[in-house]
Amino acid sequence: MLYTVKEVAALSNVTIKTLHHYHAIRLLLPCEVSEAGYRLYGTKELERLQHILFYKELDFPLDTIKQLLDGEPGRLSILASQKELLLARKHRLEGIIRTLDESIAHAEKGEQMKQTEMFKGFRDEEEWMEALAEQKQYLEETYNYSLPAVEAAQIEELNEMAVEAKRFTDELAHSLAAGVKFDDVSVYRLIRGHIHFLNQKGHAASPADFAAQARFFLEDDFHRSLLENQQIGLAYYLYTAAEAYAAGEASKR
Repeated sequence: MLYTVKEVAALSNVTIKTLHHYHAIRLLLPCEVSEAGYRLYGTKELERLQHILFYKELDFPLDTIKQLLDGEPGRLSILASQKELLLARKHRLEGIIRTLDESIAHAEKGEQMKQTEMFKGFRDEEEWMEALAEQKQYLEETYNYSLPAVEAAQIEELNEMAVEAKRFTDELAHSLAAGVKFDDVSVYRLIRGHIHFLNQKGHAASPADFAAQARFFLEDDFHRSLLENQQIGLAYYLYTAAEAYAAGEASKR
């Protein structure tokens, strides 16, 4: 079944103007245009629009959303990643609401709230430091490098980075298991989207930088084990794909 722009707008609560804009920037293209010039959308387009709206709910910019979706990940993988991101945000908001309720209760009673309780909902550094404890110990013992302490303002970004890293390695592992060659265009798109995400988050990374990081993951025991435990051969697959992608990008200059 095909739907017109008006019908899609009614289904999704997205304005017709917004749908036209998504078409103009090639974020959401109709599956066909009728002889009368009407844009028509099918099931795949509706699913893509759903993904777009989930990412918008997470405050992702449109160009980042386009990069992520154009990497051609599976629908289930996208939904799983979006669920994790939304749950992380839900957890954070629930903590903030609990702190707000406590603040209201103290204000109603005319009581002074303890300073240590006033900002509880805005941070969860301890959980992140616990999650990073093994890596922190390894880096200190092996490279004499100490990870910086996690700040409250970093929590949401760390959550988003972790989900993106999982999405990326899951998709890469799926490609490896499916027998997709490391220099396949779908793998290049996946790497391009991941690098774009990193840059959008302020972690400047060129294709060459990413290839160097992939080499480190391959050569370093701790990081190689993380990848190999997920999928045998994944560390080398990532390295060869990253190297080939960087070489291809360099040749375009």
